[in-house]
Amino acid sequence: MALYRRLDGHGTGPPLCFNGSMSLSPALARVEREFQDAQIRAQRLVESVSEDQWNRKPGDGGWSVAECITHLNLTNQAYLPFVREAIGRGKRDRPSVYRLDIVGWLLYRITEPPAGRFKSKTAPGFSPAAVADRSSTLQSFNQLQGKLLDELHAADGLNLGRLKIASPFNRRVRYNQYSCFRILAAHERRHLWQAEQVRSR
Repeated sequence: MALYRRLDGHGTGPPLCFNGSMSLSPALARVEREFQDAQIRAQRLVESVSEDQWNRKPGDGGWSVAECITHLNLTNQAYLPFVREAIGRGKRDRPSVYRLDIVGWLLYRITEPPAGRFKSKTAPGFSPAAVADRSSTLQSFNQLQGKLLDELHAADGLNLGRLKIASPFNRRVRYNQYSCFRILAAHERRHLWQAEQVRSR
């Protein structure tokens, strides 16, 4: 388990951040910043809404703020075993080149916000059927982000282009592990953006 420090000293369960004792390759450092930024946005979002706003659904039938973040937790929880398994198969291959493959590039592009640009139905098991309170949901989000950051650091130096992962959303869809990290970060931006639009209504 990597060591983390607080990004700030107040709020509802402040997000976690790698303590900087280990350097990452530039490509993975970018993903690290994206995961950390997602934590900051999630915390600010949670702290800026009341309990009523947390659970309120928009008039168009979309998800509430609570459901957006719960969906991210369900997704990251489902991906982590696949990520660990892929990284466990990895071999250190210097210099490592990190590139999106064709499938990964396509999914990355359609996942980036705004969410309304490309609409898709959520796979069974990833729809937030039940939500918890703000504090518990944010705590789960931060814990899962910490685990993703651990795997990101474990992956540094591996040939991620050769490590294929099957998407938990659809096992027939496969892409490389670097693509997986980029897609997960884009997926977080997508639904945090969605939650921010709901809050502002």
